[in-house]
Amino acid sequence: MKRLLAIMSAACLATAVQAATITITISNTRQQTITGFGAACFDGAMRPYAEDKLPAQLLFGKNSPIGLNIMRAEVSPNHKGNITAADIGWDTPYDWYGFVPCAKVVKNRGGIVFATPWSPPGDFKTNGISGGGNSDDQGHQRGELRADCYEKFFPWINTYLKYMKNCGVAVDAVSVQNEPDWWVNYSGCLYTPEQQVNLVKNYAHMLDRKTFPGVRLISAEPLGFDPKYSDALMNDEVARKQIDIVAGHIYGHPALGNMKKAAVLAEKYGKEIWMTEHSSTDKIGNRLPNWHEQLLFAEELNECMLAGCTGYIYWYMRAHWGFVGTGEEKYGSGNTKNTLLPRAYVMSHFSKNVTGSTRLALTSNVKQAGDSGMPVTETPFEVSAYVKGDSIIVMAIDTTKTAHSLKIKLPCMVKSGTHLLSTGNEPENRCQLTDVDIPAPVNEIVVPLPARSLNTYVFMIDHDATGITTVEQQDKRGLTAPTTYYDLHGRHLEQPVRGFYIEKGPDGIKKRYNSL
Repeated sequence: MKRLLAIMSAACLATAVQAATITITISNTRQQTITGFGAACFDGAMRPYAEDKLPAQLLFGKNSPIGLNIMRAEVSPNHKGNITAADIGWDTPYDWYGFVPCAKVVKNRGGIVFATPWSPPGDFKTNGISGGGNSDDQGHQRGELRADCYEKFFPWINTYLKYMKNCGVAVDAVSVQNEPDWWVNYSGCLYTPEQQVNLVKNYAHMLDRKTFPGVRLISAEPLGFDPKYSDALMNDEVARKQIDIVAGHIYGHPALGNMKKAAVLAEKYGKEIWMTEHSSTDKIGNRLPNWHEQLLFAEELNECMLAGCTGYIYWYMRAHWGFVGTGEEKYGSGNTKNTLLPRAYVMSHFSKNVTGSTRLALTSNVKQAGDSGMPVTETPFEVSAYVKGDSIIVMAIDTTKTAHSLKIKLPCMVKSGTHLLSTGNEPENRCQLTDVDIPAPVNEIVVPLPARSLNTYVFMIDHDATGITTVEQQDKRGLTAPTTYYDLHGRHLEQPVRGFYIEKGPDGIKKRYNSL
C-alpha cells in the first residue's frame, strides 16, 4: 500500500494554502462504550420485505462492506394482510410478518433486532383507532392509551415477542412508543412524561423477561430527544429499574443539545443511550446527497458519539438519501436498486471501526461542535477518539477546502497504524486504506487531514515499548507466589494502574499494559 506521506503530498498539491497544524490530546479518561450502528427496516422502498432481503444482506454483519449490527422494526398495531398461519407456522391478527425475513438476516449475522410500537391497537386507545388522530378523516381526536388499557400494553408486547420467537427471531429489545410527543395522522399515540412514568412504573413488570430472557426495555423515543421524558423515568426509582436503554430522535434538536442533556441522568444510572431515528438531508429533492451533505452526516454521527450515544440507528435502509439505492430514475443514475450508496460508506467509517470501542476524552486547539459560539453540524473540524482492544481509533472530519495537518498526542506508545480516507462520493474517493509510517514506537504523531475529508486513523498499541523481559517463576522458597503489582520504579501497587505496570504472579514477572 502507498505510504501516508503520498496522500499528504497529494492533498497539499490540491490546495493553494497549507493551514496551521491542528493538535488533539487524547486522555486516559474513558467515556461510553459503543454498542453499534444500524438502520430501520421500514415501509416504502423496503416493500415487499419477504421477497427482498438484499438490503439487510448488503449492510449487516462484520463481513459486509458496511458492518451494521442494529436493526429497527415496528410492533405494528394494524391487522395483517394476506399472510396466514400456513405461511409462517404461527398465526397472529397483526401485520408483523413483514419484518421477519430481514430480521433473520441480521440475527444470523450476530446483530441486534429491536422493535418500536407506533401505536397500541386501536381498541386500546381513546380515539378507537391506531392513527394518531391529527387529520380530518380521523376526526382530530388525540389518540392516547386509555387508562383502563394500561394493563393490556405489555401483554400485547409479549404476544409480539412470542410471535417473532416462533418465526425464528429472538427480539433483543422493545420500546415503549415512537415519538410520544408528536401528534400525527398516521399510526401514533401521545404520552406525557408523567403518563409514560405511570405505564413503566406500574405495568412494565408485566414484560415477560423470563420467557424472553435478555429482552431489554427501551424508553419512549421523543421526536427531538426531549429530556423531560427520560429524566422523568430516571428520577423515579421504580420506573428507572425497568428501563435499560434511554432513546430518542434528533429531529430539530442536534445531538449536542437535547440528547446530551438527556444523557446526563441516563449515564448516572448506567443506562445506554440510543439515537433511534433520523433521516439526515432527506429533504434534498430529486437528487442524491452531495459530498458536503455526506460530511454533515459524518458530523452528525460524530456529534452523537460526543453526546454520549451508545447506539445510532438511521432511518430507512433503502432510500436515495439512505444506504441502498431504490432504482428510481428521478434521483439520478447513481440510485441503482439494491446497490450501496455513498452514505453507506460514510457510515462504515464508524460501524466498521467504532462498534465495540470505548470513547476517550480529548482536548484540541480548535472549537468543537457544541462549544460556545460554534453551531453544530457546521464546524470546520470535528474529532473523536476511542480505544478498542489493542487499538486507538481517531475519527477526524475536515469540511474546509484546505488541507491541514493533524498532530495527535496519544496516551500510550503506538507501533503501527492505518489511515482510512474518504474525500468524495465516487468509488475511487471513498474508503481508501493506506499505512501510517511509524518506524519506531511513538506517543505523538502528525498525520494528514486532507481537504473536505472523513478520516479514520487506527493505531496499534505497543505493549513492549519498555523492553522489560525479566522472568521469575517462583519466590525464594520455591513456592508459587501470589500475584502482586509494581510500577516501573519497583514500588508496590495495590492493583494495576493505567498505563504500564509490572505483574508478578505464577507465570513469572511480566510487563503489562492496562488499556487506558
